[in-house]
Amino acid sequence: MTAWLMLVLLFGLFLIGVPITFSLGVASLVGLLLMDVPLVVIAQRLWTAVDTFTLVAVPLFILAGDLMSRGGISRRLVDFAQALVGHLTSGLAMVAVVACMFFAAVSGSAVADAAAIGGLLIPTMIANRYHPAFSASLISAAGTIGPIIPPSIPMVLYGAMTNTSIAMLFAGGFIPGILMGVSLMAYCYYVGKQRGYKGREHRAPAAEVFRGFMNALLAMLMPGIIIGGIISGVFTPTESGVVAVVYALFLGLFVYRELAWRDILPIFHQSALLTGKILFILGTASIFSWILTVQGIPQQVADAVSGMKLGLVGTLLLINIILLVVGTFIDTISALLIFTPILLPLAIAVGVDPIHFGIIIAVNLTIGMITPPVGVVLFVTTAIAKLSIREMMRDLTPMIAILIAVLALVTFWPGLVMFIPNLLR
Repeated sequence: MTAWLMLVLLFGLFLIGVPITFSLGVASLVGLLLMDVPLVVIAQRLWTAVDTFTLVAVPLFILAGDLMSRGGISRRLVDFAQALVGHLTSGLAMVAVVACMFFAAVSGSAVADAAAIGGLLIPTMIANRYHPAFSASLISAAGTIGPIIPPSIPMVLYGAMTNTSIAMLFAGGFIPGILMGVSLMAYCYYVGKQRGYKGREHRAPAAEVFRGFMNALLAMLMPGIIIGGIISGVFTPTESGVVAVVYALFLGLFVYRELAWRDILPIFHQSALLTGKILFILGTASIFSWILTVQGIPQQVADAVSGMKLGLVGTLLLINIILLVVGTFIDTISALLIFTPILLPLAIAVGVDPIHFGIIIAVNLTIGMITPPVGVVLFVTTAIAKLSIREMMRDLTPMIAILIAVLALVTFWPGLVMFIPNLLR
């Protein structure tokens, strides 16, 4: 009974606008008091939650993404994408999606993806007579690819929580991420035909494509170095974060020379603030999850769903509905930390591989980043395009529908996720 009262209190606090960390903390405190458990458990769980070597990768990947964003990477990726697909119908829209896919492979963050590529391309698209709402909506939707194509901060957290191989999670994200991008490009082509969005007059000559490729090559090598190093055993997932930071610093300071030494401290400060926020949420979510586990909530939920006899398809459909709804009002990291311990036993009970489930939950919750009211990526793109979220919804809604269709494929066609991990096992 205590755990259910905690859940009601938690969502009540969400609804009145209490920040997620404090909502988790207050609900957990009330639960411990009702259970008459010594409050020293709070300190113990806060420490235990973050006392994991694997989690060192989180601030490192955040820092690497920030360094890449400021170090001239995004502009070079956009230039290469322009040379590749700029001549197609809806050329600039195609460039936006391809650039987001490239940047996803170096950032691991939807917000960073949308900010870096959106800052460059939304004004350019609007200047070339693309509708502002379409431009901002497309960057928002394409930004969700950021946490799916590795490296991925949500996958690091999921792997640390569930003791699942982060390398295999990274490998499982490649095909779903590419499928998301290709689906959005197909939609851009359709819209371009309807609205007359044309690409550049001539296909880029081979020399321009090669020049763009060479300029972006060092940036695009980063995911290969990270994934290759992890799989080959040269370094661990955590150590790969160090490699990513050193590589990003080297490119920004000495190769592209778009980072100055005076920029380093503000970037470290920004990354530290975001890391602190994530780790604080992780700590309070750990207390909350511990109470739920002690109260037997995951098992009760699993038993209840088993009693409904939904089978594999029905259970996965139910999980997707829960996560899509949750994603509309809880940020990705918080939802991942709260609901993974509850929903993972359901998935395992019907035979879903934990790697497959990790990708399902990641795709679900990144879609939540572009659904109001708590669509954090929308806050970035609306600011760039100087629009309200309401003005974007007409163009954004079909893109969300496309991403949900991709989610259905990822959910019910396990081979899309497991093909590469199975090759590497």
